[in-house]
Amino acid sequence: MKSMTKKVRLRISVLFVLVLAAGVGVLVTGGSDDFPAGKPGAETTVQIANGQSGSEIAVTLKNAAVVKTTSSFLKVAIADLRSRSIAPGTHRINTHLTAKDALEQMLDAKRIVGLVNVKEGSTLSDVLALLTSNSSISKSKFSSWKSVKPPIANSKSSLEGMLFPAQYSFAQGTSTQAAIASMAARFREILHSSQLDKGFQKYDSYQMLIIASMIQVEGDNSDFAKIARVILNRLAIEMPLQLNSTVQFAANLRGQIALSTASTQIDSPYNTYRNVGLPPTPISNPGLAAIDAALHPAEGNWIYFITVKPGDTRFTRSFSEFGGWEALFHKNLAAGAFK
Repeated sequence: MKSMTKKVRLRISVLFVLVLAAGVGVLVTGGSDDFPAGKPGAETTVQIANGQSGSEIAVTLKNAAVVKTTSSFLKVAIADLRSRSIAPGTHRINTHLTAKDALEQMLDAKRIVGLVNVKEGSTLSDVLALLTSNSSISKSKFSSWKSVKPPIANSKSSLEGMLFPAQYSFAQGTSTQAAIASMAARFREILHSSQLDKGFQKYDSYQMLIIASMIQVEGDNSDFAKIARVILNRLAIEMPLQLNSTVQFAANLRGQIALSTASTQIDSPYNTYRNVGLPPTPISNPGLAAIDAALHPAEGNWIYFITVKPGDTRFTRSFSEFGGWEALFHKNLAAGAFK
């Protein structure tokens, strides 16, 4: 079964709720509620908390003298859906801005201090590499992250799959323990809100996380629910999963479109060509869509799937039909369709 590299989509962990809280005031029009355009003041920093509402952000900017009034910022933010993508963290921003310029600076990822983007499909080693290269993360006692307890207990005490994909911002000198703990805490929120903690059918929450981690790497969002069904169908008949993604994880071959026959014979518990059942741990950090697909698989009797070209993934129960599609895959691969 073949897998393909998919476009990674970032999830923003702040939700811009446009609510006029008591004391914020009413929206007004005219130029008097805004600072003059083209005359920014000195740069400052503002801290935006995870889940902070629109009115709270407006108050934060007003108190920092970034905008003249809360109403000016709210008026611009309500009219611009991009405001929902304001990320949590510490933002570098000029004072004395028009509300429009303030929003633009708040949306500029380059202005977020200590920004770390944990991508869907990334691994623990990927995240550690991001922290190693981030100037805000303290390099003293880097291995302190190992003391963070996994949100789902498992026999290997592994955090793999439990660093939720999102955009994080860390203050100067943040320890790796604190950074990893914040990612694990975000996963813990999703664990409960998605009801992953309840498991699915005979599979517990950790087994479902492993399934979600494979779904994340094996296809695009539009195919996640069908891939989930293929995995469950194979498990039900004790058929090897034969997923390239697990072998790629074990052999550090991620990103390759096709695997050699030799690769599928490696001696590893993650080799789902040789072993029946699930690998011992997740193989990636799945996003919410992959988790949801694992918990809500599509209905179907498929046991084979293959991406014959980008955007064209096919599902079947017929081995002969799968064989024809596999030949088409190799033809398209040789023609450069996956470049």
